[in-house]
Amino acid sequence: MNLPDGLVSPPIAHRGLWRPDEAPENSLAAFDIACRRRFGIELDVRLSADGEAVVFHDARLDRMTGAEAAVIDLRAEELGSLPLLGGPDRIPTLPQALEVIAGRAMLLVEIKAVPDGDGALEARTAELLDRYDGPAAVISFAPEALAWFAERSPGRARGLDALGLEEGGERARLFEAACELARPHFLVLEKASLASAPARAARAAGAPLIAWTIRSADEAEAAVEHCDNFIFEGFTA
Repeated sequence: MNLPDGLVSPPIAHRGLWRPDEAPENSLAAFDIACRRRFGIELDVRLSADGEAVVFHDARLDRMTGAEAAVIDLRAEELGSLPLLGGPDRIPTLPQALEVIAGRAMLLVEIKAVPDGDGALEARTAELLDRYDGPAAVISFAPEALAWFAERSPGRARGLDALGLEEGGERARLFEAACELARPHFLVLEKASLASAPARAARAAGAPLIAWTIRSADEAEAAVEHCDNFIFEGFTA
């Protein structure tokens, strides 16, 4: 597997290069700023009621829009009418995000899969990325979502998200089982897990490690010894 250009450099902006006074997280404005500043982009996708991949982190809309509803309960058009944090930006669809990014940045698409889902989000995301002309990979905490890509879109680079590996024991066993199912090409680990035994073993075997979420220059300096790239927010990497 040839991993996408930009996976290990430059650093990757968490939900775009957002700032409370400039652009909301996971907004088209945040993605455009990240592209212009020449950073990679991580974004989250969920499924709308009518089967579209929309860019939004939380399962519910309350925190970012004030609406008392779940993302899955509304159609993409309805979601797109909701202001993010009261500003001019609205919830974008993945097609809209891809149009704005337009190959200008390495893209990590985090699949927020529905438990016991039917693969609809994975299928729509794969369809869109197959038509997209730019470096992109899929990531997820759900090994089943990555297993879908391993079976149906094996040429798409995929990374497994994980946390808590420093605790060892049962966590390590579950992580091993997740890797067997997901067959990841790289790992996306919380910064506290970078020095864990599973992380060291994976990196020694050739799997790049991407750290999350780095929130200061000091954290970045401490992480780079143990990882190949990092996802950042709250400062300019």
